[in-house]
Amino acid sequence: MSTIAWIALGSLVSWVWLLVGQGFFWRTDQRLPRREVPSAWPYVAVIVPARDEAEVLPLSLPSLLAQDYPGRAEIFLVDDGSADGTGDLARGLSVRHGGLPLTVTSPGPPDEGWTGKLWALRHGIALARARGGADRGDGYGYGDGLPCGRDGGAPEYLLLTDADIAHEPDSLRELVCAATANELDLVSQMARLRVASAWERLVVPAFVYFFGQLYPFRRVNKDGARTAAAAGGCVLLRTEMAVRARVPESIRHAVIDDVSLARAVRRARGRMWLGLAERVDSVRPYPRLSDLWRMVSRSAYAQLRHNPVVLAGTVAGLALVYLVPPVALGAGLFAGDVAAGWAGGAAWTVMAGTYIPMLRYYRQSLWLAPTLPFTALLYLSMTVDSAVLHHRGRGAPWKGRTYARPTAVREQ
Repeated sequence: MSTIAWIALGSLVSWVWLLVGQGFFWRTDQRLPRREVPSAWPYVAVIVPARDEAEVLPLSLPSLLAQDYPGRAEIFLVDDGSADGTGDLARGLSVRHGGLPLTVTSPGPPDEGWTGKLWALRHGIALARARGGADRGDGYGYGDGLPCGRDGGAPEYLLLTDADIAHEPDSLRELVCAATANELDLVSQMARLRVASAWERLVVPAFVYFFGQLYPFRRVNKDGARTAAAAGGCVLLRTEMAVRARVPESIRHAVIDDVSLARAVRRARGRMWLGLAERVDSVRPYPRLSDLWRMVSRSAYAQLRHNPVVLAGTVAGLALVYLVPPVALGAGLFAGDVAAGWAGGAAWTVMAGTYIPMLRYYRQSLWLAPTLPFTALLYLSMTVDSAVLHHRGRGAPWKGRTYARPTAVREQ
């Protein structure tokens, strides 16, 4: 056999292994687990970090204000130095829509070593716990003997949700029912991202597909597993676990904050669940390729721990798995290399087949399935660009800030 045929065979073997040996990552059936109405509804504090979110807040905040939650719940929106009137807009939306009580606060610029989002979460969590009488004077609102009461005291759960996430009215209720029924410390749903523009339809489903390949949901949801991940747009976290895991200060430098949070919970022996959302949606638009490019490249190299060797291995692996199949098929068709064409075509077929469930979840045409190699090439280019930005000292740029710390890990 020719060299390209052997490489194509290696790609096919890789896809057979991915099909059955990577936690069935391609399946989309991980939805909220068993739910039961608790005997008493716990107090939940909803923490919303927001920086320059005036464009999306009118589409997201009213959905939180309108939560149909039988217990006590209140919203703490932390305005992280916005220059577009985010805080005043949030107050106005609260007056106009009513619903859950809203507190808008601003902690000022983050201390050294903190990313903006985690600094905002720190302030919001501390404020919520202090409001409940749990502040022990340590500066974080954390202390021994956490007083979690149904009718008073600190919130028993924290819903950490981004300012661009819209929730159906029963979202909080369903999250709490799942957490209490299954004794989970962390319940996270990956919000359904917007797919309106042509570039969003091409890139966004693949983003979730690649995330699931990297962090198979079934493995995350298995007690005692080493794999840990969460989706930062929607995380219900038990307050006692936040104290035990020292969240967020133990991950204060993290750029990939959601995965870092899940790892902290796993280290603290917490039980977690991660799956796809059905009634939680991101309203943030990424209409142009440049918008999506910035979204991915700002943290892709951080995912690789800023390691050039890992980057080289990732590029080689992506090329073997995603780019070789169409190249080999082309060689088979135009150069008469039957073995290369057969192996490349079979690998491409398996690849496209694993992508179909995600396209169905996003209600997109199944004709997009064969385009996955092209989308993978885009992601490979974004990852390389992320490394170039880092080595030029531009780190992970996001809303006027740059996070270049080598140990940083994804900010959404």
